[in-house]
Amino acid sequence: MKPEAATVPAPSGPVAGRLSFLDRFLAVWILLAMAAGLGLGRLVPGLGDALAKVTVTGVSLPIALGLLVMMYPVLAKVRYDRLDTVTRDRRLLVPSLILNWIVGPALMFALAWLLLPDLPEYRTGLIVVGLARCIAMVIIWNDLACGDREAAAVLVALNSVFQVIAFAALGWFYLSVLPGFLDLEQTTLDVSAWEIARSVLIFLGIPLLAGFLTRRLGEKARGRTWYETKLIPRIGPFALYGLLFTIVVLFALQGDAITSQPLDVARIALPLLVYFALMWAGSMAVGRAVGLDYPKATTLAFTAAGNNFELAIAVAIATFGATSGQALAGVVGPLIEVPVLIGLVYVALAARRFFPPPSPAAGPAVTPEGSTRV
Repeated sequence: MKPEAATVPAPSGPVAGRLSFLDRFLAVWILLAMAAGLGLGRLVPGLGDALAKVTVTGVSLPIALGLLVMMYPVLAKVRYDRLDTVTRDRRLLVPSLILNWIVGPALMFALAWLLLPDLPEYRTGLIVVGLARCIAMVIIWNDLACGDREAAAVLVALNSVFQVIAFAALGWFYLSVLPGFLDLEQTTLDVSAWEIARSVLIFLGIPLLAGFLTRRLGEKARGRTWYETKLIPRIGPFALYGLLFTIVVLFALQGDAITSQPLDVARIALPLLVYFALMWAGSMAVGRAVGLDYPKATTLAFTAAGNNFELAIAVAIATFGATSGQALAGVVGPLIEVPVLIGLVYVALAARRFFPPPSPAAGPAVTPEGSTRV
């Protein structure tokens, strides 16, 4: 991505250097990682089974490690002393809750039934994906698009709390109650609040605590200037390394299934494509309409459009089995989400011109390679 497209004016301070080689060709590396994963899954017999043998809350251990490595640097960049300004912003919090917990699940339910009426297993899997609001990979998409890191941390934390409280109840409503009311086929979802809480604690709690402690101890030892100009640029690239590793493993796990069932994957992909496009564009428009600046509107859009595929896959496997159509739909979710949302990162950067510049109180501007302007 071009440096000028990724730069938001800051109140003062040094200008970040040019994009690194990794950042400049990020889309290329992601496509290559996808291709490498598919190739490994197809060409290496038993690789998917080997990767899936050791799991964390139903998610392959290599994927879990990749997610933790991916999220830690971004959460280490968050200025935790500014979170209180985000929690007071009702223009951001109220639309986020409505989009995530009312609009998102309802839209996925509608798309699943409209586009997959004859494929009940895939349909159920997609509805489960729609109920699992994003708490992990959205952090890196938001960072690449120069969204508001503090706002992302708050919205992800809110989604985590609501996930523990509401996921099972929403599953019961969208899979049993609402279909029954509409004279449609009903199913059930067997998942406990502890299973959801455990997923949240692992995939958000660990990197969040590590990021908070890194900033707290780093600033205490050497000061904020050193922390943001010296330490952050060193650990920042690991977010992208973790992302690329996660993509390779994700695609390798299901490489054989994806390449051997292309029509099924295409059927699952269609409602997902429509969902991501509508949720992201609609949320971006809502952010602009309520007067949010570009960083916060971008954060609103990505947190609303993304989904917690770790939780969705774990629930599908625990309830329906690892080889079920529901599990395949859960796995296809991130395989579609990754290229779509990286594309939307570029769309977001191009859309900056339609937003007023952030106020000085909004905090520092950032660049995709992890530099922070103070």
